[in-house]
Amino acid sequence: MDILVTGGAGYIGSHTCVELLQAGYNVIVADNLSNSKEESLKRVQALVNKSLIFYKADIGDRAAMDRIFRSHAIQAVVHFAGLKAVGE
Repeated sequence: MDILVTGGAGYIGSHTCVELLQAGYNVIVADNLSNSKEESLKRVQALVNKSLIFYKADIGDRAAMDRIFRSHAIQAVVHFAGLKAVGE
């Protein structure tokens, strides 16, 4: 099953990616990296020894989201994208 995690490079999103990968799901991440770093996704993959697919994309960019949904058979979305940070 393909699951899209928006904001997947953030703190909560990256921890969710770990759990989804360990449960055997195919994880696709869309994140514009405004409050996160791609490095967190590299660490997720190293931690669970499984890969995920990352798109640097803003969920407000309809063309980018259309490309993602056309490229994958996404069956569920976990939405964590937002313009807030834990420190705020």
